[in-house]
Amino acid sequence: MSSKRFHMGSSQAVSAVVLASALAITGCSTTGSQTVSSSKVPSTPAGSAAPGASTKSVEPVTIEYWQYTFPTKVDLVNELILEFQKLHPHITVKQTNFPYDQYNEKVATLVPAGKGPDIINLYYGWIPKYVQSGYLQPLPEKGFSEADLKKDFFPVVEAGKINGKYWAVPTAVRTLALYYNKDLFKAAGLDPNKPPATWDELIDYAKKLTQRDSKDQLVVEGLTWQPNSQLHHWYRDALIYQAGGKDTSDDHKKYLWNDTPAGLEAFKFLTDIPVVHKVGQKDFYETDINAFKKGLAAITIDGSNVLASIRKDAPTINFGTAPLPANQAKATQSSYWANAITKGVSDKKLEAATDFLKFLTSKEVEEKWVEKVGELPAKKEVASQDKYAKDPILGPFIQQLPDAHAHFFVDEVKERDNFVEATDKVVLNKTDAKTAFEELVKKNQQLYDEYWSKQK
Repeated sequence: MSSKRFHMGSSQAVSAVVLASALAITGCSTTGSQTVSSSKVPSTPAGSAAPGASTKSVEPVTIEYWQYTFPTKVDLVNELILEFQKLHPHITVKQTNFPYDQYNEKVATLVPAGKGPDIINLYYGWIPKYVQSGYLQPLPEKGFSEADLKKDFFPVVEAGKINGKYWAVPTAVRTLALYYNKDLFKAAGLDPNKPPATWDELIDYAKKLTQRDSKDQLVVEGLTWQPNSQLHHWYRDALIYQAGGKDTSDDHKKYLWNDTPAGLEAFKFLTDIPVVHKVGQKDFYETDINAFKKGLAAITIDGSNVLASIRKDAPTINFGTAPLPANQAKATQSSYWANAITKGVSDKKLEAATDFLKFLTSKEVEEKWVEKVGELPAKKEVASQDKYAKDPILGPFIQQLPDAHAHFFVDEVKERDNFVEATDKVVLNKTDAKTAFEELVKKNQQLYDEYWSKQK
């Protein structure tokens, strides 16, 4: 999200660690050790309180923080723990990490038994299931009032609100934007400084950028098209709103995709890309972003978090970023990893956990998160700073945050799979788009109904 730091006006002003993040915009995994790691951060010795820290005698307390194994985040949190412990000498924070593919299993096994963490880092799309399973408690009103959350954070924080209570809060967020290859633009006779700004322009550009061989096989995609990657996010949190519609009801109990013509219009726009316009196709390459890195795709839709992998894997690529092309309105998708306090944490541990959570969402920590992890600030005051908002690569992601939406997933995997199945019916089985769309809405509404029927 080159090894340069942010400099306002610099053409490649992206910080070193913005380029070190490689997480996918969904709750995506990284491979690594299959063992549990507990980060051993030394507690602050007695009498060594940092300036500004509380000096009154307080009973020592130890809290545990869990996040999945992603080295950049693990290392940063270790640094932050040291800083926090200097400010709060009576609190010791222990960090424990699990490989991504074991994470939810460990939570399901240990948290109900009271052996889990006091604070947990989780993908926002998991929050409804975690709440339903009784793993979490609402954020303390004293430290995280609704008024402050609404005032300080971008609207995506509302995805962590269930039954009138907020259950988790992000340190950083991600948005979707358009990536484009400037050299391929030039070769197609397009202005590399004027990326497509509307749906119509996107399709027009993609047609001019698409390359096929003598057998009419794709050589370069004008626009990548992999529905199980970012397309389902692009659809539900951007295209529907851009068409004048809405994703779900305010209480997240009803899918609104078919309440207006906008849902079908957006669905047809998406499926027309491979079927009618033939500028991209499913499984053209291993992944959309890898096709883009290899110069085999001129335009792709992806998150701010892949900036790192582009710079690392394709350091010579001449690319730009831009806000998602709009239609009737502007919109983008946003997602995030959030921090929450587990159920059963109380008394001094709850006070300590609240203090640590407030520290993790502070302005200073969010700035470090941008610089060292590469994700976008979750707080308005941090993201609005010129060094981020006016950066030519990172800026388009930040500029869209006020128009970002984060879908309320009751079952992230099934909702995604239902979308992929529907697009497959249209693209591969030649099913009428309206028929596939109506079936999709019905299946997803059934998931919602099932989820809410189990709520207490």
